[in-house]
Amino acid sequence: MPVTEIPTTGVRYFHFESLDAAGLVHAVFMRQGGVSEGPWTSLNVGSTVGDNPYNVLENKRRSFAALDRDPESLFDVWQVHGRAVVRGEAPRPPHVPHRRADAIITRTPGVTLFMRFADCVPIFLYDPVRKAAGLVHAGWRGTVQDASGAALEAMLEHYGSRPEDILAAIGPSIGPDHYEVGPEVAEQVQQAFGEHAAALLCGENGRTHLDLWQANRLRLEQHGVRHIELAGICTACNTADWFSHRAEAGRTGRFGALLALP
Repeated sequence: MPVTEIPTTGVRYFHFESLDAAGLVHAVFMRQGGVSEGPWTSLNVGSTVGDNPYNVLENKRRSFAALDRDPESLFDVWQVHGRAVVRGEAPRPPHVPHRRADAIITRTPGVTLFMRFADCVPIFLYDPVRKAAGLVHAGWRGTVQDASGAALEAMLEHYGSRPEDILAAIGPSIGPDHYEVGPEVAEQVQQAFGEHAAALLCGENGRTHLDLWQANRLRLEQHGVRHIELAGICTACNTADWFSHRAEAGRTGRFGALLALP
């Protein structure tokens, strides 16, 4: 598993071999190396989960420092479990309110895209031909609504990207063994995926589980993406390394995902 640790702080982050080879600056941060305590131990970057705001700010600073990025290059959004896409072509000043979206695209090397997760799926998109990239947040709602497809369509519209050129990576998130869903979610998955839904919904002893990893891989493939790397790391299985909303009954932090063009 490609994991890097920063000796001075103990910050650890997962990265993808395919994106490393292409030169993309990226990371999915694990929960070590921060200053938060209690259920947010220790690299929590979520500011709406009850943690001390000063700790969250320091954790963000450490995250950016781990990849030698200026915190003032940050562009982030208010994630709302939808499919809206925004372009981050300049950093978001601290006084400017967050825009509501679950996908950010950019073609500006001086901008650092950043999102927060605790079971939902981080999806990285990189077009090495057009030098454009995107970061997507996909829970079950975003998966059903095809948030990654919306990001790909926006990259096509604004940057001229072609799906066959895109390198995609699906990050650590809750795995199918731990992601039990109710009948209302299963019904929406069936409506969204049609004949493919049966392969994504696993039922046993009256319980239904959803495979978000394969659902998002399928979404990408349906849009013509050929190069997809899957982390295959379940956050709920590994709470020593990752925050998990489901496994920790909602009392937990958020880990960050960072992306910047080379």
